[in-house]
Amino acid sequence: MPDYWEELAPGVVRRRLPRWDATAGAVGTPDGVLLVDTGASLREGAELRRAVRDRFGRPVTHIALTHPHFDHVLGTAAFAGAEVHGPAGMAEHLLGEGADGLRADAVRHGLDRDAAAEAVDVLVAPRHAVSGTYPLDLGRGREVLLVELGAAHSSHDMAVYVPGRPAVVFCGDLVEESGPPQAGPDADPARWPAALDRLLELGGEAAVYVPGHGAAVGADFVRTQRDELAGRLS
Repeated sequence: MPDYWEELAPGVVRRRLPRWDATAGAVGTPDGVLLVDTGASLREGAELRRAVRDRFGRPVTHIALTHPHFDHVLGTAAFAGAEVHGPAGMAEHLLGEGADGLRADAVRHGLDRDAAAEAVDVLVAPRHAVSGTYPLDLGRGREVLLVELGAAHSSHDMAVYVPGRPAVVFCGDLVEESGPPQAGPDADPARWPAALDRLLELGGEAAVYVPGHGAAVGADFVRTQRDELAGRLS
C-alpha cells in the first residue's frame, strides 16, 4: 500500500485503499487518532495501522465504522485497544447471522477465502453503539460528531462530521463517486435520499464530503446524487 494520505483539512486525511477503492479516513490529535473504517482484511488493517503511525506519530485510539460491509470493517481486529464505535444495531448484526453474509460477500467480491475466514473469525464489532448523534471527544479540543442514519445504503449507516475550515463529512457508502451508488439486499433505497439530506444539513455548502469509494466531492455532487436516487423511486 503506497504511503499516501490526501489532506482534507488540518489534521484530517484520507486514503483510497487498493483493489476495492474503499476510503479510510483519519483525524489526528496530540493524544491519538480516530480512524474511519478499517479496510477489507486483516492485512489492510495492519497496513493502515502502520501508515497512521507513520503519518501522525501516534496510534489509532478510536475507530468509527460507517457501515457493516466487508471492505470497511474486516481490518478492525488489527487495532488492539482502540475504542470502536458504530451505528446502533451494527454489533448485533455483525456478531449474529450477518457474519456468514460478511464472509460470503468478501469471497464473492474477490477476497481470498482464507483471509476472509480469518478476518471474520476475529471480527471486532463496535463496542460503542451510536443512536442519533454522539459527540466524540478526541482530546485537546478536538471533537467530532458521529451521526447514526439508520438503514439506507446498508442495514446500519453512520457518518462522521469533523468541524473545521473546511468541515469534513465522512459519508461511508451513502455517497459514491467512482461509480453509481450500489444498493445490495440490505439497502433501504426509500430512506437513502433522506440520509443524504441529513449529510447536507450537517456539512452545508462549504464542506468536503468524503465518499466510501472515489474522490472527495462537494455539496453539489451529493445533492445531485440525492436527486438521482429519489428519481429512481418516483
